[in-house]
Amino acid sequence: MSDIFDEAQALVQCKSCSWYKNCVLPIRVTEEDLRRQMESSMPGASMPGTPYGISQLLSSMATAAQNSLLEGCPIFIDRLRSNPKLAERVKKMMQEWSKESEQQG
Repeated sequence: MSDIFDEAQALVQCKSCSWYKNCVLPIRVTEEDLRRQMESSMPGASMPGTPYGISQLLSSMATAAQNSLLEGCPIFIDRLRSNPKLAERVKKMMQEWSKESEQQG
């Protein structure tokens, strides 16, 4: 019986969630974000007029972070953690995504 209440609570939480129907989004990291983070973690090491090499490194790091990190709805993440079969289904669906679009096109 508690399973029914847990599922109902999750549905109600989803409907009222600010993430509704946008359960995952790529984290937006910019070169400027990384520069500010580096400056705040190294007091006294300001970076005005950053050399080209450092700028390229920051840009590459920002791109890598955006390609590998996601922000996620806490309810969606909890569902994936608590239900390995659901996580496996989502993973399989994403792996076969390009195959499906090729077959439809």
